[in-house]
Amino acid sequence: MNGIIPIYKERGMTSTDCVFKCRKIFKMRRIGHSGTLDPNVDGVLPICVGKATKVVNYLMDSGKVYIGEITLGFSTTTEDLDGETVEKRALLKPFTSEEINDKMRELTGDLVQIPPMYSAIKVKGRRLYDYARAGDPVERPKRNIHIEYFKQTKTTIFNQESGYQKIYFEVGCGKGTYIRTLAVDLGKKLGVPAVMSDLSRLFSGGFTVGQTIKISELAQAAEDGSLESRLYPVDYALQKYFHVELDEQQWKIVKNGGFLLPSEISDTKIVKQIVLMYRDEARCIYRYNEDEKRYQPEQMIDLT
Repeated sequence: MNGIIPIYKERGMTSTDCVFKCRKIFKMRRIGHSGTLDPNVDGVLPICVGKATKVVNYLMDSGKVYIGEITLGFSTTTEDLDGETVEKRALLKPFTSEEINDKMRELTGDLVQIPPMYSAIKVKGRRLYDYARAGDPVERPKRNIHIEYFKQTKTTIFNQESGYQKIYFEVGCGKGTYIRTLAVDLGKKLGVPAVMSDLSRLFSGGFTVGQTIKISELAQAAEDGSLESRLYPVDYALQKYFHVELDEQQWKIVKNGGFLLPSEISDTKIVKQIVLMYRDEARCIYRYNEDEKRYQPEQMIDLT
C-alpha cells in the first residue's frame, strides 16, 4: 500500500508512537510522519505509507495552522506547561486587546527564531534537549521562519487573584516554527514572562482536522478490510505544483532519469518544479535547471 493517512494525534502520544502503531497496523516498516507534534499537543499529523515517504519533505513545506492559549505572568524551562517554572511576575493590570494585537502583528512575516533548549534539533550530533538535561552549554542555531498571521480568537481573560492573563490565539505559519517560542516572544514584546499553555494543530500537509482519523479507528479499518480506502494518494501532497501527464515516449525517458526540455512539457511559462504523471499517478518531481535550460530529476516517487 502507498499513500498518506492524516492521523489525529491524541495527547499523551509522541509522533514516533503514531509511526510505530501505524507500522503494526499496516504491517510494513516504510512509514514516516511529516512534522513532529509534542506529546501534550493534539491535532493533524500526516503519516506517509510506502512510496509516499518520498514526499515527506514536500508535505512539511506546506503551511500549518494552530490554535492555542498563552499565559502571561510566568515562564518555564520548556516554554510550555511540561517544564519547571523559572520566572514569576504577576500582572498588576491586564493588557488590552489592542496592545496584544499590536505585538502579535510585530511577530508576523519573515522572522528569525531561536528554538527552545528542550527541542529535538541537533547541534554537533546531540539533540538540544540532551544538552539541556545535562546542563551543558550550547549555542542554539537561529532559524528563518515565516508567520502568515497571528491573531486572537476570543476575548483575553485576566485573573486578578493570580495576576495571570490568558490569550487565545490562532497562527498560520511555515515549517520549522516553534509555537512555544512564539508564545514566549509575545511575552517579551509585552515585557512579561509567558508560556504556551495549550496547543492544537488544525491544518498540516494540506489536511484539515476534519479529515483525520484516530489510531484506534485505523486499527478498526484494518480489521474490517477498509484500510486501503482510508489512504489519500501520494499526489495529495503535491497539489500546489504544476502537473504534466506524460505520453508513452516521455515516460520511457523519465523512467531512465532522462532530461526533458520545456518545449516537451508545456507551452506555458517555465516553473521551478513540476510533478510528472503517468496513467494518472504521480511518478516523480522534476526541477528546472536554469543553466542547462532543461527539467531534470529532483525526486523519484514510483517508476513501476
